[in-house]
Amino acid sequence: MANITSRVVEVCVFKKVHHKPRYLLVKRADDDTLYPGIWQLVTGMVERDEHAVRAALRELREETQLQPQRVWVVPYVDIFYSAATDSINLCPLFAVEVKETDEPKLSHEHQAYGWCTLAEAKKRLVWHGQKEGLQRADQYIVGGLEGGKLTEVKDFSSFERNAP
Repeated sequence: MANITSRVVEVCVFKKVHHKPRYLLVKRADDDTLYPGIWQLVTGMVERDEHAVRAALRELREETQLQPQRVWVVPYVDIFYSAATDSINLCPLFAVEVKETDEPKLSHEHQAYGWCTLAEAKKRLVWHGQKEGLQRADQYIVGGLEGGKLTEVKDFSSFERNAP
């Protein structure tokens, strides 16, 4: 029977350009062994005993070198099955707002990036779960629904300071 695990985090990075949201998508390197050349949200593995918020911030830093201005827990969990590990993965989704002028500096894992409208991003993303998560982030966090106001991580810098 498949194990249920939570070893992956996803991060919906956005900025407001002339008060309109633009979502960051990163394109995996063509020589990557897992899903080469696909567009995705910032995504990464949670290290052993690492808090999910800390993992999301670490992955943001490692993959883009962007500095978060605000951080939220999006009320959405992506789910996928991995045949390689026979596991059902539950992936918490975080939203991170960066400054309008910020541009990522990509790690070797990615070959390109794009700041997309919601419609453009949903066309580029491959996985249904990431499309749904992006839609939820747009509604709750960027759109300002009450639930989104309740999930802001106010002191997110403490997660960066308090490494396990």
